[in-house]
Amino acid sequence: MNKPAKSLLPEGTKARQVYLSLRDQIADGRLEDGENLPPEQKLAELFGVSRVTVRRALDALAAAGLVVRRAGSGTTVRTSGQPGKPMAMNLATLMPQLVEMGQSTTARLLSFSYGAAPEFAASALRLAAKEQVQIATRVRSTDGIPFSHLTTYVPAAIAANYSENDLATTPLFKLLELSGVQIKDAHQSVSATLAGPDVAEALGIAVGSALLSLRRVVRDVNDNGVEYLSGLYRPDMFRLEMPLTRVGDGSLRHWEPAIGKPPGEPA
Repeated sequence: MNKPAKSLLPEGTKARQVYLSLRDQIADGRLEDGENLPPEQKLAELFGVSRVTVRRALDALAAAGLVVRRAGSGTTVRTSGQPGKPMAMNLATLMPQLVEMGQSTTARLLSFSYGAAPEFAASALRLAAKEQVQIATRVRSTDGIPFSHLTTYVPAAIAANYSENDLATTPLFKLLELSGVQIKDAHQSVSATLAGPDVAEALGIAVGSALLSLRRVVRDVNDNGVEYLSGLYRPDMFRLEMPLTRVGDGSLRHWEPAIGKPPGEPA
């Protein structure tokens, strides 16, 4: 039995709020590498908590490798050695980017099986009750650093065209195309969640770490569901982008997604 991943989140709701606030400021660059944080007393005043609460949050940040604490020198942000520039996906050019990501990153297959489709996947794919699907879980990495935990559900009739070894070595989109599937479009939704023990261990992060939660349903030219994806992504290693353009006149002028335009191309 694998040893559960240890949570690095500090004890106490207020300490966790301080920890998450500082962690987010470090992640998005508001607190830069080498920058000294305010003294504990000042942080306690800023967050309206006790010094003990602040100390717990700072200790957790140090355990996560985000800051260095030295007696007499205070607390210093340390982002050098942390993951570099995150993978970026542009929602306007999703399909080709998915193929490119599959070719430029590596995947480790954690599980591969067949079974009845869970209700949420069957509903999304519009499958009959208890219709068989192929279920696979993979961890995808870039430069040796895991950034996503992916579970896919594919109708068994399609999945029969590729093997477990194929899925371990070839991007799923490529396998679907080789199986004769003509992909038309996909619908994607994004939310947030926290890492459970299994996912935390697979991604090399602490239990309770924030993750992007992505759900995607892919359909073919006949509007049949061919893949349901449940993906969990490290926000420090992955981001979603969407270009916007101003349209309309006068009081009706508004922002609208520039769908179909490559990044940097005028809408």
